[in-house]
Amino acid sequence: MRFGIDLGGTKIEIVALDRDGRVRLRQRCPTPGSYAATVEAIAALVAEAERETGSRGTIGVGIPGSLSPATGLVRNANTQALNGQPLDKDLGAAIGREVRVTNDANCLAMSEAADGAGAGYRTVFAVIIGTGCGGGIVASGRILDGPNGTAGEWGHTPLPWMTPAEFPGPRCWCGRHGCLETFLAGPGLAADCDGPGSRDAGSIPARAAAGEAKAAAALARHTDRLARALGMLANILDPDVIVLGGGLSNMQHIYAEVPPLMARHVFGDVARTPIVQARHGDSSGVFGAARLWDAG
Repeated sequence: MRFGIDLGGTKIEIVALDRDGRVRLRQRCPTPGSYAATVEAIAALVAEAERETGSRGTIGVGIPGSLSPATGLVRNANTQALNGQPLDKDLGAAIGREVRVTNDANCLAMSEAADGAGAGYRTVFAVIIGTGCGGGIVASGRILDGPNGTAGEWGHTPLPWMTPAEFPGPRCWCGRHGCLETFLAGPGLAADCDGPGSRDAGSIPARAAAGEAKAAAALARHTDRLARALGMLANILDPDVIVLGGGLSNMQHIYAEVPPLMARHVFGDVARTPIVQARHGDSSGVFGAARLWDAG
């Protein structure tokens, strides 16, 4: 049995996959407010899942941050209680076996490369555009994370080919200005459309379709910025496929409008990279976490 856990800001989800990849169990619980309670909640989910399935198994966890290869502690997590904590060690002690922990975008990439929209491609770049903006890389079935553990951290690179009106860009929570996350994530799109403090991007496509000029202009800017960002990515990594996940990946105009705009920024005479929507939707993270042990 392979158990995967998606640790989010509001909920924790566990899935159990058998050796054929079939779902044997899925459960959720609210994410507690403290670190110690979060560790206890995950351990309890695993114990209950093993009782219900009658099987022990490997455990993988996806988090909205990453483990530092220097300290082994969680860093850059927007679930603040996790930062500075040895999550994999504490979970391992609570559960009684080794636990693998990685970034949630890596889990998205792993899931989609295995049997999702990236299946059959050698190099998969998976993008999360939702409340935040991140990325993960899977090549030949393996997550690429690099010696710094930052491979795929696309959301905290600057928007390329900024216009004078865009420069230097909004201030990001990471302390820099102009990160892709500040332009492409849902709160960035909402603020661009409706002003500082606005965070609801979900209604913008419908407003644009209904003829609201302000919403249509914001979507056009967002589409152009996404195309520039993916063009830069294609110039660096040249993946075989780009898979989009997260709430904004449901905006269907992206798949028709971004590729021709992206082609203008690809340094070559062709721009063939397919841009596709994640097949497993918001389940990709927890499925990918369950597969963290697949590559050995």
